[in-house]
Formats: sequence, C-alpha cells, structure tokens
Amino acid sequence: MTPQNRGEAVQIITPGGPQRYALRLAVYTPNGPRLGVLPHPLGFEVGFPLDDVSSLKLSYSAHALGAGLLAQPCEVAVEYSTGGAWVEPPDGRFLRIRRNTDHTDRTGVSSYNCPGWSWQLRKVVLYPHAEMIEGKRQFSGVSAGAILRTFIDEGQARGAVPGLSVDFDDETDSAGQPWDKVLTLALEPGVPLLTMLLNLADQGILNWRMLGRVLQVFTEGTELGRDLAAGAAPVDLRLGRDVDQAPDDATLEDAASSILIVGEAGLNVEVTNPAATVPWGRWETHQTQGGVSDTVTMTVLGQSALERAARERVQLTRGIIPHLARWLPFADYGPGDVVLAPGDGAVMAPLRIRQITLSVGKDGDVAGNLVLNDRFLERDIRLARQAAGILAGGVGSGGSGAEPAPDSSGRVPAAPTGLIVDPVAYLDAAGYAQGLATVTWLPVIGDVNGVALSVDGYEVYARRNLEGELWFLVAQTASGDTTAAVSPLVVGWEYGLKVRATNDGVKGVFSSVTVALIPDDATPPPVPSAPQLSTRLGVIHVGWDGLGEDAEPMPADFDRTSVWMQDPLAPGATVVGHLDAAGSLVIPGQPYGADREIWLTSIDRSGNQSAESEHEVIATAALVDTDLIGEVINGAEHIISGSIPADAKITAGSITSALIQALAIQAGHIQANAIEADKIAAGAIVAGHLAANAVTAGSIAANAITAAKIAADAITGKTITGSVVRSAATGQRFILDSATLDLRFYPASGTNYSRLYAVDGLYPGETTTFITSGTNQFNSARAEFQVAAGLIRLRIRDSSGSGDNGGGIDIAEGYGQYGYNDGSTSTETYIHTNATGRFYIRGRVWDMAQVESYDAVNAGSVTIPSGNSGATYTYGTTMASNMGPVSTVRDGASNANFNWCLDASSQTGFSLEWSQGGGVYSGKAIYWWAHRH
Repeated sequence: MTPQNRGEAVQIITPGGPQRYALRLAVYTPNGPRLGVLPHPLGFEVGFPLDDVSSLKLSYSAHALGAGLLAQPCEVAVEYSTGGAWVEPPDGRFLRIRRNTDHTDRTGVSSYNCPGWSWQLRKVVLYPHAEMIEGKRQFSGVSAGAILRTFIDEGQARGAVPGLSVDFDDETDSAGQPWDKVLTLALEPGVPLLTMLLNLADQGILNWRMLGRVLQVFTEGTELGRDLAAGAAPVDLRLGRDVDQAPDDATLEDAASSILIVGEAGLNVEVTNPAATVPWGRWETHQTQGGVSDTVTMTVLGQSALERAARERVQLTRGIIPHLARWLPFADYGPGDVVLAPGDGAVMAPLRIRQITLSVGKDGDVAGNLVLNDRFLERDIRLARQAAGILAGGVGSGGSGAEPAPDSSGRVPAAPTGLIVDPVAYLDAAGYAQGLATVTWLPVIGDVNGVALSVDGYEVYARRNLEGELWFLVAQTASGDTTAAVSPLVVGWEYGLKVRATNDGVKGVFSSVTVALIPDDATPPPVPSAPQLSTRLGVIHVGWDGLGEDAEPMPADFDRTSVWMQDPLAPGATVVGHLDAAGSLVIPGQPYGADREIWLTSIDRSGNQSAESEHEVIATAALVDTDLIGEVINGAEHIISGSIPADAKITAGSITSALIQALAIQAGHIQANAIEADKIAAGAIVAGHLAANAVTAGSIAANAITAAKIAADAITGKTITGSVVRSAATGQRFILDSATLDLRFYPASGTNYSRLYAVDGLYPGETTTFITSGTNQFNSARAEFQVAAGLIRLRIRDSSGSGDNGGGIDIAEGYGQYGYNDGSTSTETYIHTNATGRFYIRGRVWDMAQVESYDAVNAGSVTIPSGNSGATYTYGTTMASNMGPVSTVRDGASNANFNWCLDASSQTGFSLEWSQGGGVYSGKAIYWWAHRH
C-alpha cells in the first residue's frame, strides 16, 4: 500500500465543502469475477487489525436492490474513495459464510458476519511427510517464507484454497527484501496455515495482510511499520480536524517493582526495578519458569517482565471524522504505520496503528476509530517476544555472515543439524550490558552410520570466533531438550557455537559451527526532564533534577546527561558539559542579552543517546546596568567626562578600582565607615594594601574566597572542607570526592578512569581500600586490588567490576589462593592452601596433545581401533628430563579379558602392549598421566 502524496500543499477546508470520504460494498463470486455493487446497505462496520483476520458486519434488507447478490455464498469487498476512483484496501475482502434472518421481521433484514478472506487459511493444514522425527515435521534453519510456502504449495497440490495467490518465496518477502531470520522448528501434522501465520507474527518474525486474494508477507516492521510521523509533512491526526474523540483507558493493576522467578530444582531469583511506577511502595509479583535452571536466563526473563509492569498501561482509542479530516484511512495511513496523534493526556506523540475500524450508517456517513500503541506498549510487545524466544528458541538472526575459525572434531552419535543462534543483550545487576545466546538444533536420532540411536543428552561448546581460541563447554541438556541458553557473553564479540550429542559417555560428532555477533544494548535511556535555567553574576546556571521527562528515575545503565547549547539565531549545537546526577552546570563567557537555547540528552553505558528534552531559552544578565555602558561608562576604562553631574547619584557597585586614578582618593576624603564590602570590586584590594592582621575571619563573607582567589602554595598544613576537589573540569585530571572516599584519575580523552577508593563497613569495624584500573580496549576486563586487615586480594574483573574474569590471588589471614575465575564453574581453576597444612586444587588438568620440553605434566586419553596389540604415545618433543608415565587401558569389548603392560618409557614417549581379550584384539581407550622428574 502506497499513500497518496497529499501532504505537499496546504489544504483549506471550507464550510459547506468538506472533503469526501466514502465506503461502498462490492460482491464477487467465490474465487471468481465481480458481480456488482450493494447500493443500499442498512449499515455496516469493518475492522482492519494488524497481523490478524479482518471482519465485516453487514445488515441488508431482502427488499433492497442487490439483495439477491447475497443469497448465495460470495465474497464481499469494501472499497473506499476520496473523490476519485474506488479502491479496495488491504484486508478488504470478506467471505459471506454466516447469516442471520428473522422470518417474522416484515422488513426482511438479514445480518451477515463476514470474516476476512484470510479466515480460510485455517482450512489448509500441514500433512505428515516421509521424513518425520518423533512424529513431527522438521524445518531446519529455513526462512519463514519457506515454511509458509511448504503449507501452501502442498495444500494447493491437494486442491486446497485454489483461489489463494502469494507474492513471496523462501528467499525474499513480498517487498522483494531478503528474510532477516532463520527458524528451526518441529511441527505437529495438522497445524493450520493460519495458526502458523499468527504465531510467526506474534514472535516478531513477520507482518502479513491480504490484498484481494493475494497473501502478502513482510519482514516485521518494514512495509507494515512505516514511520509517517517524521519528515517535512508528517501524518498528524489533530483533535477537532481528524480526531473527535480521544478516550484513555489506563490502569496500574499489573504494575510491580519486584518479581520472584521460580525455576527448576528450587532455584529462585529476585529481580527489582527501582524505576517502576509504584505510588504505594514496593509491589511484588511472581512468575514460574519451568525448564529454566540458570540464574542469568531467569534474571533476563525477570527484567523483561518487570519492564512490562513498570508503568501505567494506557489503551488509546481515537475516534476519527473522515468527512472533515486532512488524513484519511488507507489513502494516507494503514495498520502498522506510525503517525502523529494525540497520545496519553492528548499530547501529540508518535503512535503505531494497531487497528482501524470504520462504520457506515443508513445516511452513508463514514465514522470510525483507531486503536493506537505508544512506544511503551510497542516495547512491551518486543520484550514479550524476546522472552518467548529465550524460553522456546527456534528463531535466529541467521548469524553474522562470518566464516567460522578453523576447527575439527567428531565421535559416534551423528551430528546435530539445524543449529541456529538467537543473541540478545541484557543488563546485569550492575547495569552493564551482557550477552545471552539462545541455541536451538534438531534432535539426533541415529549414529554416524544412520543406525537408530537414542542419545542421552547434548553438549554446547562456544568460543570467541578467532583462530586459536579454545572451545569451552558452556551448556548441557537432557536428551529431549534441544534448546540451551548461553551467558554471560561479551557484547560486540563474535562467537562460534557448536553442539554434539552424547550416548553412554560416547561423544558424538559436532554440528557445523554457527557464528553469531552478540548485539550491544540498543535501548536509550529516558528523555531527561526539561533543564532549569537561571542567570546571575554574568553566567548561566543549568539545573537538572536527575529524572526523566515523565518523572521516572534513570535506569541502572545510565551514565551521564549531556548539556547542549546553541544560538537560536545561528544554529549549531555543541555539548557544553555533562551531569552524572541531579545538580547544576555553570556556563560562563556568554554575551549579555543574547538568547541561548539549551536542552539535555541522556546517555547510557553502551553509548545509546535519548531524544532531546524540552528546549529552554535564556539570556545572560549583565553585571552592570546596560543603560550606563557607552553613555556614562566608556567600556571598562573610565567615566565619560561631564556625564555625571555633581548632584547625581552613582549606582552602587558602578565605580570599580580600575576607574579610579592611583592616589586620587586620599584617606581624609573618605568618611568613617563609608566603604562597605559591597562597594569594593573584585580584585581591587591586593595584599600590599592591607595592614598586618587587618582582615580577621569575621570580616570575610561566606563563600567570598574561591579557588581563583588563592595563590599557589598559599595553603600549607591546613584542612580543606567540602565534598569534591578536582584538578580540572575536563581532560586529564583527578577528582577527589570526600563523600564517597573516592579518588579518580581520568585520561586526556574519554571517561575510562582508574580509581582509588575506600569502602566503610565491608568488614566489621574497618575501612577497606580498593584500587581499580580502567577497562581494557575490548571492554572485557579491569584489574582490582583490595587491601583489608585480614585480606589482600588481586584479581582481574569484568568491565563492570561486578564479576571475575581472569587470574586472581588471595593472601588472607586464614588461607592463600591462586588461580583463574571467569564466572563459570566449568572453567574455574585454582590452588588453595590453609592453616591445616594441606592444600587442594580445583579445576582440570590440561589435556594436551603436545607439551614443551620443560612442562611438568602431560595428561590425556586416546582411542586405539580394534586389531592392534599395542600402542606408542609420543610427547611431540624431547622432554628436558626423565618422565614417569602412569597409564591404564580400558577395553571396548563386552567380555573383556586381557593382560596389558607399559613396556617402555623415555624422554620422548612411552608404549604399551596387550594380549587378546575374548579371542579378539578389540578397541582400547588409553588414559595417562606423565610427570617430569
């Protein structure tokens, strides 16, 4: 649907000549040609929802012209006109399949409830196929178009819905754009095509509509998500012109600030949202997530649920008046489009059209209403889809398009297929963005030779997609679970992921590697409230209350608010400073009386920037009455000769020391107590003018002495009171904050500071000192050094400083520990000693295929195929000294009965040999540990 270009010129609506907008009904034979028009309906109402089946309610008298057209099943089309040709809008074709008639009614009025033409897509179902797994049709890593075309092509081959046409395929949507997502699904036979279409729309995969009998499907948010609220001629639905009713139905019933997520095996996670709207204090809610057993996934689901419950929910219904309106349904906008319309409180805002309803009465006049979603409801829909995707999996972005880094592996169960990865970003407890990847694959039902096999589970491996990076086991699932959630991952990194099946300890062949780019958080913080401007002493003060435009607190990932300024007569905005909390900023150096336009934007830790706050304008007030400048005072040098008569009064503060000639005023000319503090200009009195001990503490006004008035080295051995001391406002600097016991060191550019600070109360009765570095160039790590009375701790932390991400040392009063921890128990490795005189080692021995000559230990395992009576293992290098191998041999036969021994050992390797077991040389598995003497 393409809107007519009706916004280029000014439209004038004159009394007695309103713009026409009309609807009529036309009739077609089923799947056939047009029969004619229904000229005299008693009234009808038609609804056009986004991504759903449209509907038509129609009343018609049996005595009216054209009634015979409705006597048999037929198709009824709604058409509109704006004064020219009649046009059938999308979703404007309906099926006359249900009627109601009262034969005692002499008027012969019948009512017809007609669903949209797409209703009959429920009459096409998915049939079984020769290749089924556990009774389900498998769709492995395919587009939505491929799945829908499978339904349609197979159904029409059986003779179903012969009148249906499509204009999309498995590669591109109806607009010719490539599909942006792939899906891995297992579907029960009997699923209707309409159900599949509605589910894909609910998951945010696509938008769809009917154009006559043509099914059109688009990538979600593209063709049926046009932004008509922006640009030089936005579609703006104004009260009194386009809109005559604007009811708001709002409720706080579902609001909550805390949620308890209950997962598997008694795992509970509480998530809170301090920014939620809860006027009566903390409101709690509860959610059960069966099948979820990791805290990160539960936290993400909790954050999503709380975000949807964070504020008042408002349903916006706007009555429209097409006979007066400038902008008309379908001619200028349609379902899915974003338009400017009266939002909550009748404030104009960008709103998405979720449904158009039009009605025609007996008089033929057209009325109607729009159901609109604001940005909060649209975000709620996206969050609900994200949560559903995390739980169910099955949808992926198609990967990043990068080539997997080189790798190889393989074992007995066949490789899983259809592996897809759906990455999303979430905020951790400290407000920093982390990544979560939902991995989905098809079940394995056979071994590498195609023989049926029941596997007992799956292992998911991941690594950063760089050659040489190690693979790590990141998730394990049971045999029936083919979806896993992997987290936390570093946003902005590409990861390779693969999966394999296991069966009684035997590892299967890995699937192909899927590469996914972990997205960063893309949600900007709220728009700041309007700046509070004032001017005094020749400077501008910009105040901010630390809240959003709707008085909501800033979120956990808020970083700073930028203060923007420009001359409204010569636009060119620049950032003049930042605020990281409620407070004020001083803008000096602006000319007197010149307007300055100022506004704010907020920025989060991922760099997302909000829209602009309300703009405010202010002009700097002059220190000196401007009527004196040029008339009485010549610039800043002297008083113009003769401009002040003898009996004239001099304005207080208008004569400064720079205007008085040296020695011109002698002590005898000054009346006792005639000079007060407010008569002396700043800088007029220097140290040489003051007698010793002439100025006492009681003579100095509060705040009269600022940093600029104190000479270098002027303060020695004294106490400075106050909250913050800083060496500079920007650039390379330090900031000392006594309120937080915090000393920060900033680089010449950016905000990646290092920090020395103390925490009071971390341990009872003492203050603990911390030193932290800035983050590294990949924003993945920072160093932290902690000194307490009974503990010295040095460790590498993640970028937020809330979790471990590398090596660490603990030197404590009761123990010592050295090792590695990146937040995953599967990779945690350390050696621990304590006062018992014993130690333990946590982790795994490095299973190496080759060692360096001075390595202490070589450990590993290998399998030997059947038919061999021995094996030799080579270290790969000549070790620096003699080795002591310790080995065992496991036989693969069910009736194992054999002898074996380690018969040779050297600095280059060792060998074993064995006898036959059960009369055959069956396959063997060898496990060893070799230490260097």
